[in-house]
Amino acid sequence: MKNLYIDFDGVICNTIEITYKMIEERGIDKEDTEAVSNFYRDLDWNKVLDICTNINDSMHNIQKLISSGKFNIAILTHVNSMDEVIAKVKYIRKFLKDVTIIPVPKSISKTQMINARFSILVDDYNQNLDEWKAAGGIGVRFDLDMDSKGFLVIDRLDDLLELF
Repeated sequence: MKNLYIDFDGVICNTIEITYKMIEERGIDKEDTEAVSNFYRDLDWNKVLDICTNINDSMHNIQKLISSGKFNIAILTHVNSMDEVIAKVKYIRKFLKDVTIIPVPKSISKTQMINARFSILVDDYNQNLDEWKAAGGIGVRFDLDMDSKGFLVIDRLDDLLELF
């Protein structure tokens, strides 16, 4: 079985779309890293997760992946606060009871939390995939427009059943 790590924001749920809209509405400059960091740290994640949607039936597709027996699956998500961790865990548990959830502080690489070697990471953020690949892992880009940017690319999580 292959180890499979799935990003949350922008892969499972459309939280990025929602939070970017909130940043814009509040007049926060996306280039102001301190203001953006403070925004995410202080955000009411329960509210965001109440209005977010699953991308391309992601929770059902993760259950399909689990049922296939092909993968050891974990959700590997960057977080900005303990409130975000708690909200994401509660949200995921509504759909998936037995999947491992690994929160990663935003200030460190996912490869510092997990041994990436020979493991698969599904992520929408190229920097995470570049770091994963450099650490000996297999990067799969999640993109609704199917823009690979040099990686295997999917727009539905159950597409992994055909790739691996």
